[in-house]
Amino acid sequence: MRRDIPPLAEVRRITEKKRDAWWTVLLVDPVATPLVRLTAKYTRITPNQITWGAFLLGLVSAAFFAFGDWRWLIAGAFVYHLSFILDCMDGKVARLTGQGSVFGAWLDFVFDRIRVAVCGVALMAGQYDRTGETIYIWLAAAVVFLDTLRYINGLEIFKIRHTMRKQIKARVRAARRAENSAELAFMEDLLRNNPEADIEQDIRQAATATMTATPVGVAEVTDLAPVTAAETAQGQAQTQAHVHAHAHAEAEAGVEADSEAGAEAQRKAPARVIDLHQEFRHRFPVYLRARSFFLRHRIRTHLVSGIEFQMGVFILGPLFDSVIKATIVSGALLLVFELAIIYKLLLSTRDFTRTIDSFEREEVATAA
Repeated sequence: MRRDIPPLAEVRRITEKKRDAWWTVLLVDPVATPLVRLTAKYTRITPNQITWGAFLLGLVSAAFFAFGDWRWLIAGAFVYHLSFILDCMDGKVARLTGQGSVFGAWLDFVFDRIRVAVCGVALMAGQYDRTGETIYIWLAAAVVFLDTLRYINGLEIFKIRHTMRKQIKARVRAARRAENSAELAFMEDLLRNNPEADIEQDIRQAATATMTATPVGVAEVTDLAPVTAAETAQGQAQTQAHVHAHAHAEAEAGVEADSEAGAEAQRKAPARVIDLHQEFRHRFPVYLRARSFFLRHRIRTHLVSGIEFQMGVFILGPLFDSVIKATIVSGALLLVFELAIIYKLLLSTRDFTRTIDSFEREEVATAA
């Protein structure tokens, strides 16, 4: 029985993330999204069944890696990529058909971690048996450690960012109730939803207009379309995922939409924009332009994440029969980008502290 599934262009809009790993955008989505449409239209396969299929293919890939010979390495790399395509399809089918579940997100995340660990150990064990070099034992431990580190770090950073945004929203809602102030938006969401905008010019104009009245970390931006509370929540949910890993996502707190009166007030008043990456942007101005460029192509600026790390170890290394070099380079790049994210978080917490302090000064001034 056929489902009423929209055309491919609409399926892409529904299923593909606004930001994703460049490997996924360039090498997976062009294959996975058409397959998702066909799967949803002509079969009754569920997202959880696809997750199981991806996991089982991952185990087949591990078996191929364990043989150690270069022919089996190529076969293992090919099967691993097929496994990853299926791994990307489960979430897309869930979004397209509305069959997503909390358990499915958990299953996807756990199976991904098991697949990486098993494939990492199998790949290095096969190479150790082939060469007798003990470095492969250390590389097996490194692969498991780095993959675990990446996703623990990603989830914790997501929690911290969510907590900071939640506290700021609570402050602004309190101020709005007291003063009927303008709607709140976060600079990060404006950048994501307006990649074509000249953000630097908008920030300079806003800073000039509000230099004496606006606290540090807060700006009034009128050239960008304001982001409603619902849109802000949607952008936050789609960002990390896969903080994990596909469920990564996509940890997602629902927020009720504003009332008609609130929407009318928002159209009349400029959005109050909180920039929790202000210090980072000032220190690295080229990042803003690079980020806008990547956003226009749906590519996130975290160019070497857990996905690219896996592809380097389990696809590029076996394909070129250069497992040691591919693993070391992929691991080093992953660590570099993870440290960059941690540094960015550190600067963001400083912006958060300044923003909270500015709210407190406003409250004291209002009380006086």
